[in-house]
Amino acid sequence: MEATSPVEVVSQAKGEPAWMLDLRLRAWRFFEEIPWPTGSEETWRRTRLTGLRLDDYVPVSGAGAADELSADVRKALAEVESAGSLAFQDGATRVHELEPALASRGVIFCDLDTAVRDHPELVQKYFNSSVALDENKFSALHFALWTSGAFVYAPRNVVVDRPLQAVIQQSAGRFAGYHHTLVVTEPGAAITLVEDFIGGDRGLTNSVVELIAGANSQLNYLHLQNLAETAWNFSTQRMRLQRDSSLRHFIGSWGSRLSKNWLNMELLGAGSSGELLGLYFPSDRQHLDHHTNQLHKADHATSDLLFKGALKDRARSVYQGFIKVYPQAQKTNAYQANRNLMLSQQARADSIPGLEIEADDVRCTHGATAGQVPDEYIFYLMARGIDRANAERMVVQGFLEEVLNRIPVAGVKSKLEGEIARKLGL
Repeated sequence: MEATSPVEVVSQAKGEPAWMLDLRLRAWRFFEEIPWPTGSEETWRRTRLTGLRLDDYVPVSGAGAADELSADVRKALAEVESAGSLAFQDGATRVHELEPALASRGVIFCDLDTAVRDHPELVQKYFNSSVALDENKFSALHFALWTSGAFVYAPRNVVVDRPLQAVIQQSAGRFAGYHHTLVVTEPGAAITLVEDFIGGDRGLTNSVVELIAGANSQLNYLHLQNLAETAWNFSTQRMRLQRDSSLRHFIGSWGSRLSKNWLNMELLGAGSSGELLGLYFPSDRQHLDHHTNQLHKADHATSDLLFKGALKDRARSVYQGFIKVYPQAQKTNAYQANRNLMLSQQARADSIPGLEIEADDVRCTHGATAGQVPDEYIFYLMARGIDRANAERMVVQGFLEEVLNRIPVAGVKSKLEGEIARKLGL
C-alpha cells in the first residue's frame, strides 16, 4: 500500500507492526489538534519560539548517514568506560555493543527498531506508558515521527556495575532528529545509562525519555545536551518509581540556541526515592528552559531536586519547578532548589518554584537564588598569583561542584569540567 502521510512513510520504511503505525497516526492527529504555543500559556510565557518553522526540517532517516564514525562520536564514546555502547548518526545505528556476560543474564541493550522487532511484548507494554501522546505539541510530533531510539531492559535482580552509553549525533543542516529512550528495570535490578546528544548545527532535536523503575530497583540516567549552539532542542522526560526503588536523573544543558525540557518524576510506590539534578551554562544569546514536576503519589517517599546554572553574556535561563503531594502521600519528604550564578550584568535567570500539598504529615522545602560573582572572591584568588580567567573558572566550578560531585559516572564529570573551561574561554 502506498504511503499517504509523513507518518506512513516513516513507518513503512521501518517495516513496523500495525500497532506502532496506529500509535503514530493517533499521535499525528494530536499534533495537528494541539495549538502552537503563543506565550499566553504559563509554561511558555518566558520562552518564545520566534524563528522556528517545523516545516523547514526534514526528519533524519538514516539513509544518507555516513558509514564511518565521525571523530566527535568516537571522542564521546571514549569518554565513558562502559559495559555497552550504542552510536547513532543521523538516525542510523552505527555502533551496537554489549558485554556477552550481560546479554547471557538477560540484559537487553539495543536500538529501538531492533527492540520493536525482537522484543515486541516488552516494547508494546512500556512504550508510551509514561509519556502521553498528547503530553504537549512536541511530544505528539515525536511519537508520530520518532526516527531512532535506545531500549534498555534489566531483568529481575540483575545488577550492571558499569554504565551503558548512547551517543546521538546529527549532521549539520535543516534536519530533525526524534530520538526515543526507553529504560525498564525489573524488581531488584540496577543499571546506569548515559546519553550524549551532539552536533545538529542549524537542526532540530525532539526527544522523549521514558524511565520505569521497578520495585527495589536502582536506575541512573544521565542526559547530556551538547548540541551545536544553532540548534533547537525539545525534550520530554518522564520517570515512574515503584515501591522502594531509587532513581537518579541528571540533565546537563550546554548546547542549542533554545532548549525546552519537561521533566516529570512520579513517585508511585511507598518508600521510593528520586533525585533530579541539573547543570546548565548558557552563553551568548542561548536560552535554556527547564520545567520540572515532583509528583508524590505514595507514602514515605523522598524527592530531592538541585538545579544549578552559570550564565554569561546575554544568555537566559528559565526554571519552573512544581512539587505536588497527593492526599495519600503521607510522610513525604520533598526538596527543590534552583541556584544561579550570573557572570554578566546582561544575563537573566527566571526561577519559579511552586508547591501544592494535599497531605498533612509532610516535609517540603523549596528555594531559588540568583546572584553575581562577588568581586572579593576574584580579588582573593588573584592576590595569590592566579590570573583572572582561572580565578573565574575556580569560582564557577566551585559553585557547580555540589551537583558535579553527585554525578555517578566519573567520565561524565570530567567531560563537564572540560565544558565549563570551554565556556569560560580556557
